[in-house]
Amino acid sequence: MELIRNRAGDFPARNDKKRQKADIFLHTPEGVWRREGHYLRPEDLGGVVAAKPDVVVIGTGANGVMQVPEKTVRWLEEKGIAVKVARTAEAVKLYNRLCRDTRVVAALHLTC
Repeated sequence: MELIRNRAGDFPARNDKKRQKADIFLHTPEGVWRREGHYLRPEDLGGVVAAKPDVVVIGTGANGVMQVPEKTVRWLEEKGIAVKVARTAEAVKLYNRLCRDTRVVAALHLTC
């Protein structure tokens, strides 16, 4: 799995050292996501389900502004996917710990 390198004061960078500036999925066929501002809906997560992870780590932004409604969490859990929600810096750390031995997808909001 791909580790995320996180530099202080910078957006996360993947192992390819490409700096990320938009919301991203890691390990799904899709890239940029979210239909509506700072609100994560089940329909935004089709690529997550298609990737068949055991866990999805959702980063809610540097200040935790992006909302992850309970219905979104329940929708993933009903599909057998565990959900971890944290501010993006902590989500990156969690993803890096899990990706070594777990099928995990990161869905990261990279601003606010």
